[in-house]
Amino acid sequence: MTSQRYFFLILILGSLTALAPFSIDMYLPGFPDIARSLHTSPENVALSLSSFFIGISAGQLLYGPLLDKYGRKPPLYFGLALYIAASIGCYFSASIEMLIAMRFIQAIGGCAATVASITMVRDIFPVEDNAKVFALLILVLGASPMIAPTVGGYVTGYFGWQLIFIILAVIAVLIILAVFFFLPESYKADPNYSLKPRPIISGFITVIKTPQFYTYAISGGIAFSGLFAYISSSPLVFMEVFKVSSKVYGWIFAILSVGFIGASQVNSLLVKKYKSAQIVNVALIAMVIISALFVFGSLQNLLGLAGTIIMIFLVLCCVGIASPNTSALALAPFEKNAGTASALLGAFQMCIGSVVSVGISLFKSQSSIPMSAIMLAASSLALFVVLIGRRNIKERLESKVSSFAAH
Repeated sequence: MTSQRYFFLILILGSLTALAPFSIDMYLPGFPDIARSLHTSPENVALSLSSFFIGISAGQLLYGPLLDKYGRKPPLYFGLALYIAASIGCYFSASIEMLIAMRFIQAIGGCAATVASITMVRDIFPVEDNAKVFALLILVLGASPMIAPTVGGYVTGYFGWQLIFIILAVIAVLIILAVFFFLPESYKADPNYSLKPRPIISGFITVIKTPQFYTYAISGGIAFSGLFAYISSSPLVFMEVFKVSSKVYGWIFAILSVGFIGASQVNSLLVKKYKSAQIVNVALIAMVIISALFVFGSLQNLLGLAGTIIMIFLVLCCVGIASPNTSALALAPFEKNAGTASALLGAFQMCIGSVVSVGISLFKSQSSIPMSAIMLAASSLALFVVLIGRRNIKERLESKVSSFAAH
């Protein structure tokens, strides 16, 4: 594979991966304006974010089998078309209930891009390169938190929040064109793959029962919920508590994203010297320590705006290092069922993210305490899952070796 082709593949796959985060990040600065426009509260507007997370979580389980049955491109086209239609529906939303519903449908469509991109990494690149490729995708993905909130802040300020959803629809159209002309079909349709409920459920169960998958998919999803806690809380914390404007919030969001993106690229260097499992362990331990300090500082009211930004930045660095490795480790055992495995991986992340975002919306605390507390709980639980899961992985390997030796 030439370096030019490698670059274009990463760029297109990264754009697919970034569609859902872009859909989240761009409208965050508009929360106060949406609340005023639809005569509701910012907490109720946050439910449109929760419905988006729920839609992505549920939709990924749908697209996994479709990608394994029909190949990667046809389900992707369907999902992107649905995303465009729902984005237009968001533009015309006249009530918070309609916006919440349209965001759910938008997520159902957009998650096709997320599942397809992760699956095609497993299709196109060697297993040993997957962690590196995922880190490069995060580099492209990083355009979302760096660009989207800033653009969203200016668009909201000058043209109104509704235009954001037209921009998202145009982005989806451009992605369809890029996929059609430049992205190869990486997996032929399998006419023997059954879409009946029993075989699909059986396929999901087979994936879930694999110790390496459930260990790193669950721990990675839990750790990633620290990012969702930040995304869900940040409009309230920065614009309501610290009273920054939507434009300044966009810049803060962009600055904080550097931690997540930069750490993922440091990971590309780390995987050359250390195993992914080792990197995950260290990243999660660091996340626990930093989150504990964040909770303490929030409870004692010691941080202020600058201190809060620093603590979030450090937590996002830990997530950025852990995430590519947990994804690569979770998908490594699969080849034929890569679509199903990718769907489950994404569903774990988004399901946990939806729970976190709903939980955040229930807190009425005018501080960073809920955000920091969830980050501490997430990192501690993720580390616990890894430590327990590693024993099961080791036992499975030892069992296979013993079985092979017996024969």
